[in-house]
Amino acid sequence: MSSLNDSLPLAISHPIRKAEAARPARSQQGSFRRVWWRHGLAILALLWALFPVVFIISAALNPSGTLSTAELLPKNVSMTNFDALFSDTSRPYLTWYKNSMIIAGSGALASVFIGACAAYAFSRMRFAGRRPGLFALLLLQMFPALLAFVALYVTFVAVGDVLPAFGINTSAGLIVAYLGGAMGANVWLLKGYFDTVPRELDEAAKVDGASHARIFFTMTLRLVMPILVTVFMLSFVGLFGEFLLASIFLRDVDSQTLGVGLWSMVSLAGNSDRNKYFGQFCAGAMLASLPVVVLYLGFQKQLVGGLTQGSVK
Repeated sequence: MSSLNDSLPLAISHPIRKAEAARPARSQQGSFRRVWWRHGLAILALLWALFPVVFIISAALNPSGTLSTAELLPKNVSMTNFDALFSDTSRPYLTWYKNSMIIAGSGALASVFIGACAAYAFSRMRFAGRRPGLFALLLLQMFPALLAFVALYVTFVAVGDVLPAFGINTSAGLIVAYLGGAMGANVWLLKGYFDTVPRELDEAAKVDGASHARIFFTMTLRLVMPILVTVFMLSFVGLFGEFLLASIFLRDVDSQTLGVGLWSMVSLAGNSDRNKYFGQFCAGAMLASLPVVVLYLGFQKQLVGGLTQGSVK
């Protein structure tokens, strides 16, 4: 009788274990049925985003180098387009690359410095017109930049008569024009991060005799380094790919940037030449994406931290 009682719980426990083991599988199947369309949309969006990238790489590696013979997956792979791109003296690609790096790097560094100085003043100091100034910066961002292009052109034509180094068709003049929009959204993003730094640190430094400038340069900038890197990356990417203002300012071939130079390669030529230089255009576009890719891969941690923490306040 006791042996029957001992074996009864064991006999009942087996179906219970089987039922418990079957529940997770059923729940997983049910959850997948509810969210399968999300995975489908994600895969579709991924394919949609990767298609132009794959097409550009394929056209750059296609030895035929024309738009009519471009294929998604070329049968032959060659570096002919890259050789033609670097050996074309009438279209100095390396000079365009250097100009873009100088303009984007210098403009991004200056934008970070100007934005950080303004954000520190708005965050730490109290003065008349502080709030109206912040709202004025926000209001100015609602107007498109195209409204200022004619005024900028006329202004820098006049500036070039007095200071030729900062006039039209100069990299320095284009950088100065870019710095006119350095504030705005950057100041709001930087100010949000500056507000997260405790004010007690500033007060302790003032007790030791530190001025606002010393606190800003020696202490605060080190604490807000993630947002500085974030603003630098955003400014660099925006200036590196800017086309409209650069096409107005830079007219000579040797002073043009990558965007203007590559556009002139396929747009200012005839239909036959446009088809002819398509392979070189794709090769140049692929190489032009390298600085942005390297920048994002190298500083993606600071980018995420700066954007998330800078948007708290």
